[in-house]
Amino acid sequence: MPEINLLDQYPQTKRSTVDRGDTITEDDCALARKFGKEYFDGDRRHGYGGYNYHPRFWTDTVKRICDHYELTDDCSILDVGCAKGFMLYDFSLLLPQAKIRGIDISEYAIRNAKQEVKPYVQVGNAKKLPFEDDSFDLVVSLSTVHNLRLEECKEALREFSRVSRSHAFVTMDAWRTEEERILLEDWVKLTAYTYMAVEDWKALFDEVGYTGDYYWFMV
Repeated sequence: MPEINLLDQYPQTKRSTVDRGDTITEDDCALARKFGKEYFDGDRRHGYGGYNYHPRFWTDTVKRICDHYELTDDCSILDVGCAKGFMLYDFSLLLPQAKIRGIDISEYAIRNAKQEVKPYVQVGNAKKLPFEDDSFDLVVSLSTVHNLRLEECKEALREFSRVSRSHAFVTMDAWRTEEERILLEDWVKLTAYTYMAVEDWKALFDEVGYTGDYYWFMV
């Protein structure tokens, strides 16, 4: 169960975490947690401020993941928390014969998914995946689990292990130092319910039997 950074090709944000934390209100959080239009394509106070596809975000990252797991055209991939399916789209470009699937809690995101992947995405919840055991060669879930409460996080991690027959990779909101904790809480407060120290996440992985790979989102 190695700690590995497979997102080292993903562009880093230049937004101020302090400014973000200082301006977010409880009303902003309540609206963002509906994961509707306001979260994806509304004012930046409520989320992305416009969630659109650009290859610079996913092309290199998807290649990095595919190379690491030595994925081939006959593989199957599940993206949990797929949003509008942008990462899945880049998987489909690199591995055009692969079986791709995505789920997201947001009806709005699925309804507005990238046209090319719409047949392969559906509304669903990470804590109860609508797939059989050992269905996928790779299960990926990036910055999604933190939007669940602690007991739901445990359910989701168990589900990732259940439906994966080979590999899983997740990223979790975490910190190693007190300074990192303060910065992270300012950044993730809009939607996150569960975030903790690195060692606490590792203990939770052991508790639920998650044996996949992982890395951290840190500010």
